[in-house]
Amino acid sequence: MIDHGPWTGDDERHNDACHARWTGRHNRRTGQDGYADAWHDEQCGGCRYWIALQGTIGQDYGACTHARSAFDGRVRFEHDGCAEFTEREDGSFG
Repeated sequence: MIDHGPWTGDDERHNDACHARWTGRHNRRTGQDGYADAWHDEQCGGCRYWIALQGTIGQDYGACTHARSAFDGRVRFEHDGCAEFTEREDGSFG
């Protein structure tokens, strides 16, 4: 067995396949009925409890670590969101 070292998450084909599977699990879609304009500024990537994954897949995906969120412990797309959004003190995103 060849030792390729630790997984870095930088496999484009794998990441594209993950993205295709995971985007179907969005909580909020901009085109859905009832989409609130305020949600645009309340996306996971701007939440203080969202932690980006490692590697290139971490440019779009991270884990929710908010104990009160229904998504706590789940991988979330940076542009998704939930009712427990908590803005980062420094205003950063991603």
